[in-house]
Amino acid sequence: MRVLVTGGGGLLGTALSRTRPPGVELESRRHAELDVTDGAATRAAIAAARPDWVIHGAAFTDVDGCEADPQRALRVNWLGTANVVDAAARAGAGCVCLSTDYVFDGTATAPYLEHDPTAPQSAYGRSKRFGELEALARGGRVLVVRTQWVFGAGGRNFVDTILKAARERPSLKVVADQRGCPTWSNHLARGLWQLLAADAAPGLWHLSATGDASWHEFACAIVAGAGLATPVAPCTTADFPRPARRPAYGVLSKQKFAAAIGAPPPSWQEGLAGYLAALREGSGGA
Repeated sequence: MRVLVTGGGGLLGTALSRTRPPGVELESRRHAELDVTDGAATRAAIAAARPDWVIHGAAFTDVDGCEADPQRALRVNWLGTANVVDAAARAGAGCVCLSTDYVFDGTATAPYLEHDPTAPQSAYGRSKRFGELEALARGGRVLVVRTQWVFGAGGRNFVDTILKAARERPSLKVVADQRGCPTWSNHLARGLWQLLAADAAPGLWHLSATGDASWHEFACAIVAGAGLATPVAPCTTADFPRPARRPAYGVLSKQKFAAAIGAPPPSWQEGLAGYLAALREGSGGA
C-alpha cells in the first residue's frame, strides 16, 4: 500500500512515519514541499506519488492565529482540504482528512457522537467544519477523522510546554474548566493505520484517547509522571482570556471506532506514560 501524507513535518506526520506498518510505502510532504492551497501543485504532487491513500494532516492549527486571520484559516483548512480530496479522487486514491472537536460548541454533557449537531464557536472550528463538509460532499473513499488534544514529537505541544514551565517556575496555574481527551500522536497514527487495515467505511470517525481529563488534571499527571514536585493550581478559562473560544467540553465518543477495530483506543494515561518514557530515552516519542 502506497500512502502520501500532507503536513508531514507536524505531530501526526512524524508519528505516521514512526508507526508505519510493514508493507506500507510512505511518502511524507512537509509544508515547504507541498502547499495544499495551491490546487495545481497539489494535483501534480499526488498524481506523481500514485498513492492508494492520502492522509491529509496539513492544517492551520494555531487556534488564536486563526481568530486573527480567518481568511488564512479558510484558505488552508477549507480550500486546502478541497484541493487534497479532489487531487486524491483524480488519482484514484482514498483520502483521510483530520478534523477536530472544535466543530462542536462544547456544551454537551456526554461524549460527542460522529453525527451530533455541529456548532463551531471559533474561526478555527468553522474553517475545519467547512473542510469536513467539502470532503464529505466529494463522496468516494473519504474518511473524516476528528481528534483532539494531540501531543508528541514533531512540534509544539502541551506536554512539552508544561514540562518546561514546571522546571523553570515555582508553581503553575492551569485551566480546570475545559475537558477533552489528551491523545499521544503515536496512538492517533496507529489508530489511523488500523482504520485503513480494517477497510473502514467512508464518513465521519472519532479517534482520540480513551478517557478524559481537564487541562489541569492533565498537567498534574504530566508533572507527576516526570517526577517533578512543582505545584499546579486550578484556574478558570476566564482567568486566562484568549482571542478564540475553546469548547468547555469536547470529549469524543470512540464507540464507532471500537466496534470497527474490536478494541477502543489506548487511554490518555498510557499515551502520556509512553511519551514521557520516550523523552527520557531520548527517542522523542518513538
